[in-house]
Amino acid sequence: MEGAIAEGIGSDRNDWKNTILAGLANYIDAGSIVAGSAALALWMQAYDLSPGFVGLIGAFGPNAISAGIGAFVGGRLCDLFGRKTIYQYDMLFYAFGMLWLIFAMNAWMVLIGFFLVGLAVGADIPASWSLIAETAPKGARGKHSGVAQVLWYLGPVVVLLMFLALEPLGLLGARIVFAHLAILAVALTFLRSRMKESQRWLDAQADKIPSAGAAAQPARLRDLMTMQWIAPMAFLTGMYGMWNLWAGTNGFFFPYILRTVGNQSQAMAVAVQSFSFLLGMLSIWLIFMRLADRVNQRTLFLVSAIVQVVGMSLLAIFPLTLSMALVHVMLMSIGQGFGAQSFFQLWSAEMFPTLLRSTAQGLMFGIVRIVLGIFSFFVPLLTATGFQTLAWILTGFLVLSGLIGYLGAPRNEGKSLDELEADMDVAPIEGRTA
Repeated sequence: MEGAIAEGIGSDRNDWKNTILAGLANYIDAGSIVAGSAALALWMQAYDLSPGFVGLIGAFGPNAISAGIGAFVGGRLCDLFGRKTIYQYDMLFYAFGMLWLIFAMNAWMVLIGFFLVGLAVGADIPASWSLIAETAPKGARGKHSGVAQVLWYLGPVVVLLMFLALEPLGLLGARIVFAHLAILAVALTFLRSRMKESQRWLDAQADKIPSAGAAAQPARLRDLMTMQWIAPMAFLTGMYGMWNLWAGTNGFFFPYILRTVGNQSQAMAVAVQSFSFLLGMLSIWLIFMRLADRVNQRTLFLVSAIVQVVGMSLLAIFPLTLSMALVHVMLMSIGQGFGAQSFFQLWSAEMFPTLLRSTAQGLMFGIVRIVLGIFSFFVPLLTATGFQTLAWILTGFLVLSGLIGYLGAPRNEGKSLDELEADMDVAPIEGRTA
């Protein structure tokens, strides 16, 4: 079976190169979110933004609704026309959106820029995550997925350190940070042009991957709307969606919260968040990448959920001081490194057949980001009425995510995609139209 060749034992340099180039979508995604969060206070001062407009930016930015729309569309196109078609060209669209932020002269230009950037990063996520899973060697799928998550954390670290260095420049410093993301997107377009299409997707398109009792996998959108696929989508959307309500709120608004509630300087707020992402990278590298392919994934997920619930509850119980924020950051960063997002990327690739993989990922990712967008609109208003209330709500989201994840977690460690797809009992294909 040709798909098995791409999933052989071990990892060579080309495997890692493909993973890094695909995973840089995570760098771009998280970098744009955190750059926006760090610039939020500057925009508020420059353009006299109301709490309602701040919520509007959060709701329609790359952290939420626009990324959801991009994932819906991009995920489906990935399965119909290939992963490379999407991940090669959407970075140019991302750069175009960034130009609006670089040269923004008013609040509406900021909103438009964030919306365009969100469409691009949303479309890229299912393409890159599918490609990573389909090209990773057997027994190293979790490790390769972890590399993409490390890049997700690296983006914010670079962005936040740039903000620290450029703080004296004020809004000009923010424009420079956005320019670096635009330049990287253009460079990534050229680097990705040398990558090859996923061989597993090509084989599936040519009906070269037999499934149990069938000649090929389904490719139509309505084939995804059966209980066989609705059940895993509901599980993954619930687990990741509850966690992402916390993560999205924290990622976009934490510097804003530190400044307005914790009375910290812009430099201190950025430094605390940068520290959190560095710890997260260590957690992914030392825990998730080393253990996800070898140990009980359900147990690993539960440990991460407990650590995060404890960390978030501290802010709900105690006053938001700098020392408490640091303890909170340490627990949350360590816990989330081997938690919901890392497992969502891994499981969302493993639980669906090749010709529906990106469609399912895009649909789930889109729902999660759009729900977050709706919730984000109210975060500044909730913060203004008292941070303790918001902290308890976020703690509740983490509890629900942990319960859903623990009860529904699959045991896929060590299995190849061929083995997983052989157990899916995929129905015969009846057409390739949407």
